Amino acid sequence: MPANKQTIDIQALAPDCTLKKTAELTPFQFKVLRVCCKIPKGKVATYGDLAKTLGCRSAQAIGQALRRNPFAPHVPCHRVVNQALQLNGFEGRKDNAALNKKAKLLKAEGVKFLGNGRIDPACYID
Repeated sequence: MPANKQTIDIQALAPDCTLKKTAELTPFQFKVLRVCCKIPKGKVATYGDLAKTLGCRSAQAIGQALRRNPFAPHVPCHRVVNQALQLNGFEGRKDNAALNKKAKLLKAEGVKFLGNGRIDPACYID
């Protein structure tokens, strides 16, 4: 295991999760996923929001950490969207199948979509 990675149990991020799984994460990935867990069901945040919360200059770095989320959907990276409140990718992919899967997860949690594919701003976390 690379020196900068630690083995993390999913319960360190999502204590209520009954899944038994561990994964190797960098300290940055752990921080990103921990913040992601604070987004409630039915709400979304942007990559930029997470970057600002973590004092990171790069929303793209947040996206890179989330695309490698080994605990999805239990650690809810699907609740992070682009600044236009649109789906940008899921599971490291941007194809229709991946975006439809992300939309399905969000809709199941109560997130509403407008006719143009944007997420209803009422679902944006303040």
